Amino acid sequence: MTDVTTTTGPSTEAQDKQAIGGLAVRMSAAWAAHSGEAFTSIFTDDATIVLPGGVYLAGKEQIREYMSEQFLGKYKDTQVTGRPLGLRLIDENTGVLITQGGVLIPGAEEVTPEELIQGTWVCVRSGDQWLVSAYQNSRVNI
Repeated sequence: MTDVTTTTGPSTEAQDKQAIGGLAVRMSAAWAAHSGEAFTSIFTDDATIVLPGGVYLAGKEQIREYMSEQFLGKYKDTQVTGRPLGLRLIDENTGVLITQGGVLIPGAEEVTPEELIQGTWVCVRSGDQWLVSAYQNSRVNI
């Protein structure tokens, strides 16, 4: 009998983890474009965001409005950077991504220690794509 080994490419788990990690890349690209519309494209319709300073956003429309305003004000000409600290699948339709990074002021190459944040992304499968259902971040150095 002859042994046959078949390579079928990355496992479903690896593909899912890659797709979830890709959400952070898409968020960074949307931030670089300063587009509230592109920023919200990674969220479910009923997504929530919790940010320092008591910011609570419920639903894609609130998120889009808030970020569109911020891109014209506080976050004008900024970039965002981050790296994954952890990523795990809860089940076949739910994953959690933990990141560390923050907002880069114009001309900066790294986030200041005072602005360094860690974020928790609760991601869900929606059809054939992954989206963020809940996002929360807090400062690392308070």
